[in-house]
Amino acid sequence: MGSPVGWPGESRLVPAGWGPGASAGAVWRAAPTGSATLASPRPASLPASRNRKHRGAGTAALFPHARPRSREGAAGAGGRGARRGGCRFHMGNLLKVLTYNELDQGPNFFLDFENAQPTEAETAVWNQVNAVLEEAQGVLAELQSYTGAGQEIREAIQNPGDLRLQERAWSAVCPLVAKLKRFYEFSLRLENALRSLLEALTSPPYAPTQHLEREQALAKQFAEILHFTLSFDELKMTNPAIQNDFSYYRRTISRNRINNLQLDAESEVNNEMANRMSLFYAEATPMLKTLSNATTKFVSENKTLPIEDTTDCLSTMACVCRVMLETPEYRSRFTNTETLLFCMRVMVGVIILYDHVHPVGAFAKTSKIDMKGCIKVLKDQPSTSTEGLLNALRYTTRHLNDDTTSKQVRALLQ
Repeated sequence: MGSPVGWPGESRLVPAGWGPGASAGAVWRAAPTGSATLASPRPASLPASRNRKHRGAGTAALFPHARPRSREGAAGAGGRGARRGGCRFHMGNLLKVLTYNELDQGPNFFLDFENAQPTEAETAVWNQVNAVLEEAQGVLAELQSYTGAGQEIREAIQNPGDLRLQERAWSAVCPLVAKLKRFYEFSLRLENALRSLLEALTSPPYAPTQHLEREQALAKQFAEILHFTLSFDELKMTNPAIQNDFSYYRRTISRNRINNLQLDAESEVNNEMANRMSLFYAEATPMLKTLSNATTKFVSENKTLPIEDTTDCLSTMACVCRVMLETPEYRSRFTNTETLLFCMRVMVGVIILYDHVHPVGAFAKTSKIDMKGCIKVLKDQPSTSTEGLLNALRYTTRHLNDDTTSKQVRALLQ
């Protein structure tokens, strides 16, 4: 659907280094020629490609100047590591220090939210999802202009014997309910689009980071779905007329059914459809609930696919967005502030979705999302741009108030 810039009231992931899973438990042994002196290689001298190549090769591959020692030579060396048959030096902590930047920053590549175009391999899924996303702007525009029929409904309720006012209220509500039905039906199409993207972005043999870097056009579409979801739910939460109108519609239908009267609108929104719509709009964040249910269903139906493949896709995108926002080099590539806002909204959206889908959520210490870093990035921006996003983390996540959430994270969101 092109650039997300231009959605009503709104705004819009960099080659990856090797991450925290790198080998850090390498072992050194002593040699008969005496003790060897370790060189002090600088981390900057190790290119990323070499790091990846040797991530499982142990310490010797990273320190070619060191000479191995025999057990006999080490026996007399004493120290904490000395044993009767030799000694061992565990170099994990040293490696951790020397390669701190590469290990702890997480996925580090630029996801082009503004210009990503589908490759030939992405085209089929991209076209399917794009057909849905092309409707998103129109849905948001309609929802933003939704004023409701509050005045007509109040007059009809206050004057139950006035047939003219009853007809006027009914005439005002029916087209609005038809619009609400279109929104609900769009959520079903969005659910199918999300499933297609999840299949593409979690399929073997690639890891989530590789998928997001290789298939940036699909990653952008995934981000656009999250952006739309937050935008839709924000508008819905601030517009009580939606539920008021639909409640009046259902009461009127029930009353006339009791009186054996058939209303024309029933043929468009039958009882089964009305029940499903009622459940949808009863949610504080109906689109987020749709995505959460769709993701959970995707995981349960793909039993050969570990749940971590799906949740890692979400956590990786959150990490990429955070790195892009806090790295001046990447921020400078955004051509406008709308893309910056888009990136923040996507980061928050994927955190919330992760928190709803992952068994322990986004706030646990074992979470793969750096919540402190993400919240700090938001707080470093003007409050007018981020207060709504911080509120979304406060009030629409599932695990914030769990006992496993650190006091520091809770304090950041107070």
